Amino acid sequence: MEDKKGKGRRKIPMKKIENQADLYASFSKRRSGLYKKARELVRECDVDIGMIILSPTGKPHSFFHPTVDAIISRFQNPDIQLSISTQLVAAHARHRVNELNNRLEELDTIKNASVFQKNVYDEVMETRQKSRWESVEELSEEELTKFEAWLNTVGSDLQNRLNQLENGASSSQG
Repeated sequence: MEDKKGKGRRKIPMKKIENQADLYASFSKRRSGLYKKARELVRECDVDIGMIILSPTGKPHSFFHPTVDAIISRFQNPDIQLSISTQLVAAHARHRVNELNNRLEELDTIKNASVFQKNVYDEVMETRQKSRWESVEELSEEELTKFEAWLNTVGSDLQNRLNQLENGASSSQG
């Protein structure tokens, strides 16, 4: 058997994407990746961040944290003290982001627990079905004879009970 090596990670040459559909798809994916990295920076490093991206169609996309005003003011003059109102708005935005991140973590925990419960339930149901039907095929001849006798007894008991219920229903109607 020959050793076949996969392509693995290869260096892809940087060049402009000519196909419009591929270009838009690539832009959208990369923009999402940039937003994700920006959110991580905000969450993990507690930094202020702002970015403006123009799509291939010319549509602007932006990400600012905590607010546009705070970012632009600090960009224009890094040493400037922000106004009280800008500081309050920024503090509120940071607080809201922290609240939403905490809620997201709670929901992720609930989701993970639900997925775990579903997997356990699925395993139980699969095992239960197997034990009902596949175990019959694994019975010895003697065990199978006993099982058949039990089924006949249960069938007979069910028929007797059904007859009692029918007789009770017909006598109460008369």
